[in-house]
Amino acid sequence: MPKTGLLVKKMREICLALPDTKLTMTWGKPHFRVGDKIFAGCGEEDGRSVIGFKLEMEHAAALVRDDPRFSRAPYVGHKGWVSMDASQVQDWDEVAVLVLESYRLIAPKKALARMGGAAAPVKSSAKRKRTGEA
Repeated sequence: MPKTGLLVKKMREICLALPDTKLTMTWGKPHFRVGDKIFAGCGEEDGRSVIGFKLEMEHAAALVRDDPRFSRAPYVGHKGWVSMDASQVQDWDEVAVLVLESYRLIAPKKALARMGGAAAPVKSSAKRKRTGEA
């Protein structure tokens, strides 16, 4: 299980490598922001170390349903936020992928553009035009 100091160090490495990000202490815990919006956090919750991030609703529901390491985040779980049991992290690359998904959902277009090329996806919440084709 990562100690809180190691957990924050690993999350700093992952989160602060992304454009326009910063670490803030919010509600007494480390949170990572892009602009003024939180996209990830970590710390102690109910006596255990956790990592929190926002995912696509379907992705969040599937992880919570199928993987015991994940649970709905308190207060914001209904918006796609999940908590991951940090003691169960075996691959920090997996965490980086999940944090990147959260960043892409939260970040403004300018920050996404700084990621360059194919790495800057269109937000999934954007409405797609219907072509009328069957």
